[in-house]
Amino acid sequence: MNEFCRGTMLEVIGIEFTEVGPDYVVATMPVDERTKQPYGILHGGASAALAESLGSMASNMALEDGWEALGIELNANHLRALTTGTVTGRVTPVHIGRTLHVWEIEMTGEAGKPSCVSRLTVLVRERRTPTT
Repeated sequence: MNEFCRGTMLEVIGIEFTEVGPDYVVATMPVDERTKQPYGILHGGASAALAESLGSMASNMALEDGWEALGIELNANHLRALTTGTVTGRVTPVHIGRTLHVWEIEMTGEAGKPSCVSRLTVLVRERRTPTT
């Protein structure tokens, strides 16, 4: 998974996939100058990027060849500010349908306390050839 993400935003902001289970995926992201807002806390957009990355990767792992998953709605509730360390996200399925997947993503800081909870809705469609 990490090799697949080389050369993308995930690599730039330091998202790394660390664990895959039968119904979950885990990834981490540093809380540093790449992911903080000017007030010195983890940027909500960085948390959203971690959530969408986890849900999209989980959806794509659940699909057969020839299909793709595209995020269409993301909700994020920021519960606790993080200023240092690493944030860990864990994604689990809420619904795996033929054309829609819904994922819940829970994020925690190093102390194990919740920092953000998100829900991602993903559209599933046949893979299309990119246009130029």
